[in-house]
This record gives sequence, C-alpha cells and structure tokens, in this order.
Amino acid sequence: MEVTAVGEEANQGDRLGFGQRCCSLGSSNPWLYRTAGIFPEHCTEEKKIGPYFRVAPQASKSQRSRCHGRAASEARPGEATAASYDRPFPTHPRRQEFRARVVRGPTMLVTAYLAFVGLLASCLGLELSRCRAKPPGRACSNPSFLRFQLDFYQVYFLALAADWLQAPYLYKLYQHYYFLEGQIAILYVCGLASTVLFGLVASSLVDWLGRKNSCVLFSLTYSLCCLTKLSQDYFVLLVGRALGGLSTALLFSAFEAWYIHEHVERHDFPAEWIPATFARAAFWNHVLAVVAGVAAEAVASWIGLGPVAPFVAAIPLLALAGSLALRNWGENYDRQRAFSRTCAGGLRCLLSDRRVLLLGTIQALFESVIFIFVFLWTPVLDPHGAPLGIIFSSFMAASLLGSSLYRIATSKRYHLQPMHLLSLAVLIVVFSLFMLTFSTSPGQESPVESFIAFLLIELACGLYFPSMSFLRRKVIPETEQAGVLNWFRVPLHLLACLGLLVLHDSDRKTGTRNMFSICSAVMVMALLAVVGLFTVVRHDAELRVPSPTEEPYAPEL
Repeated sequence: MEVTAVGEEANQGDRLGFGQRCCSLGSSNPWLYRTAGIFPEHCTEEKKIGPYFRVAPQASKSQRSRCHGRAASEARPGEATAASYDRPFPTHPRRQEFRARVVRGPTMLVTAYLAFVGLLASCLGLELSRCRAKPPGRACSNPSFLRFQLDFYQVYFLALAADWLQAPYLYKLYQHYYFLEGQIAILYVCGLASTVLFGLVASSLVDWLGRKNSCVLFSLTYSLCCLTKLSQDYFVLLVGRALGGLSTALLFSAFEAWYIHEHVERHDFPAEWIPATFARAAFWNHVLAVVAGVAAEAVASWIGLGPVAPFVAAIPLLALAGSLALRNWGENYDRQRAFSRTCAGGLRCLLSDRRVLLLGTIQALFESVIFIFVFLWTPVLDPHGAPLGIIFSSFMAASLLGSSLYRIATSKRYHLQPMHLLSLAVLIVVFSLFMLTFSTSPGQESPVESFIAFLLIELACGLYFPSMSFLRRKVIPETEQAGVLNWFRVPLHLLACLGLLVLHDSDRKTGTRNMFSICSAVMVMALLAVVGLFTVVRHDAELRVPSPTEEPYAPEL
C-alpha cells in the first residue's frame, strides 16, 4: 500500500512520527497504529489508513518505503515526505488520550506509588496499635481450634488470592484485544448477570452437591475461566465471564458454609468463636488484595504474556486450593433447604418490615454504583500511564484503612454507631462522584484528582461493608437472611447492568462523565434512604453497639 498523497487536513503535526514508522513498515504491519490507540477496532489496513491518506494499494513494498525520510525538495508533486509527517493526524477521539499518556505518565506513576506507600504505612500503624491494645482471646490459645482454622485458611486464602490477582487487569485485557468499550461493557454485564443468576441458587446447590465438592468445583470452573482469557474470541470470553459468575457465587457460599458446619457439628467448638475466624479472614482478605495488586503488576510487566499474565498465574493457586481441599477437608451436606421457601420467606420479611426495605434500598443503590466504579476506573486512569496493579493495591489499602477506622470508631473510646458510619460512607461516595464529574470533563481531565476520588470511594467501602453487615444481622432474622439477601441482589445487579448498557456511550466524549453524573444522582437517592432509615431507627436500642466488637464481614461483590 503506497502513500501517494497526503491531504492538508491529515498533515497537521505527526509529532510522534507514527506516519513515518507505519509507512516504512508497509501495509502488513499496522501494529504501531494499534499500540498508539488510534485504531481500536478490527479492520483492514486500507480501512484504517484510508481516512487519513489517499492510498494506492497496488504499490510494491519498495515503493512504499520510498516516502520514508524523503526531503520536501526531493519529493515529486503529490508524494508524501518526511516533513509532511511533522504534523499530527486529524483529531481522533483517542489521539489526545494517547498524548496525555505520554505527557502525564510520570506524574501519575509517582502519585500512585506515593499513595500506596502512605496508605500502607497508615494501615500498618493502626493495626499495630490495635493489636497491642487488644488482649488475646480464649480461642486464640486453643491448639485444636488453631489447627482447624489453619486447614480452612490454607484453602480459603489461596482461593481469595487467585480471585484478587485477576482484578487489576481484567478491563485492560479486553482493551488489549482491541474490543470497543461497548463490547467490554457487555462482557461485564454478562459476568454480573451470571453472578446474580447463580447467586440465587448457590446456597441450595452447595447444600445438595456438598460443601467440599463445591469448593473443588470452584477451583475447576475458575481455572477454566482463566484459561478462556487466553482466547481473543468474543464468544469464548463471554463463556469465561459466565464461568466467572458461577465461581464467584461458589466462593461466597461454599467456603463459609463448609466452615460453619465443621466448626459446630464436627468439632463442637463454641459458636461464639465463629466471628473471630471470619473477622481474621476479612482482615487477611484485604491484605491479600493489596499483595495481589503488586503481584499482578509484577507478572504483567516481567512476563512476556502482558495483561493475560495474572490470569495464567492464578491457575496454579486454584489448582493448589482444590487439591488441599480434597486432601484435608471432610465432606458435609444439608439437604433440608427449599429454595422456593427460602425466597418466599425472604420476600415476606422484606415487605413486612420498613427497616429491612430501607436497608435493602441502600444496599442496592450503593453497591450498584460500586459495580460501575469497578468498570470505570481502568479507562479513566490507564490512558495517563497509571500502573494498574499498584493503583489496585492502593484501592485495597484504602479499603483496609476504612475497615480499621470502623473498628476504632466503634470501640469503647469513641463509641460511634454503625448507623453513623453508614451515613458517613454514603456522604463520602456522593462527594467523590461529584469530584469525578468534574475531573473527567473532556479536554480538562485531571487523573490525579480522579485517583484521589477513587481512593475516597474505597475508603468509604471500608466503612460501609462492616456497618451494613452489623445492621443486616440486627434487622433481618437469622432464618430469613439468605432469602432476603437473594432479593437484595436482584435490584443491585439489575441497576449495575442497566448502568453499564444504557448510560455508557463509547461514541460520545462525555460518556464517562455522564455515567459519573448519573451515579451521583443514584447516591443522592441512597443518601435519602439513609436519612429515612435513620429516622425510623434513631430510638432503636437494638441497632446500637453496646461494647467494643470485632464485627466479621466480607464484601459480597
């Protein structure tokens, strides 16, 4: 393909020299155009270069290379010259994005590492001071209980580590395969839809199949999910997202169900010791997430596989988790639950108690916005040269800091109530989303400001999840919790799916900003629901923390 003439509009400042390099490489290698982010879609070279140049497809390779380096004085009329490439391509939606990556990359890189180190130091200081002030419990000195805990933690932490290892580079991987933002949104929606569908029946499936077998099944399905990431076929990736939804549902149901049954039925340990196990698991879950972000950054940078490397690295962890469960765990079942009865009881509880309805509204609105945030943070920060693994670790460190602040705030010294902290978390997210509405304005992007807003959202999540967990346990009867949570998940995932499909428009420069604007409005609605709940329960002594507690919780995302 010969570049025979360059239009005046197409000749305005190719400062980065992409025209020279692609012309010299010839039509068989448009890779440099792709890496510049100029041509994201799959199409032929003629379609890609045609809008910018008048081309002669019949030209030979030697003729194609003649334009490279030719001075203007030596050029024949109508021929492209080296000087003509000293001007940029016509304005393209992603050209400014790439130039921002080149100019602002070092600033974003330094900011990410400084934030990571600062947040990590803050978390470490708070946890060390808390551990020194806390006397050891009776469960911590029981050798049999510690051995049982270790058997559980070995498998559970490997499963969590494999899950977190994939999170920083999921969006980047799809982008690396040149899928458009709308196509990536559909992949995310497929994952969310499969999560809600399998989540509705996960408890019944686990009880029928067996908790140990379900944990092994999790290892197999998640390994297959990781293997699908090696393919660039869109249908294969959709199947992988469906497998990921099944795996997520098993992760948040099978492991906990196995532990509780073994703790109470087989080992006959006191039920009061169960919260201690899950409180420790929640803390180490955050630590694993922080470490996984750094590990994902390392393997993606050092191994030649690129963004798919973290998914490949997760497979051995999943295989080890499954083999340890097979070798060390006993099987247990519970065939007494009926899914239809569970859902019917949950719906009755939801409609008969205003507190439950308001709490479910807050959860659906808040967590649907968090799902959309999970989709958006990579396309907002990655164009500016942000190290995705370190950014993700900073997010998890901010969430860990929030959970540490929750424990300190509800301690005997400060004695704040979970309802207060839930209100604070929603307020922080509202403020952060307003920040993002301005920091993502087209032509006025501020990646550092967006990064700070994302950190505030994660800090709010660290306050929100333990507060919501405490209030749910107090408001929802224990026998109806599974059914009520199933009904909570339906509007939660439905809102997130609608947000990704309807609100995001990859053809409009203001699409991301509009999404944050709508999310701000959704969070204002959540804030109104918090005010309504606060009005209903302000004199309810049951929802107050009477003494220092260690509330177990785990994010259900």
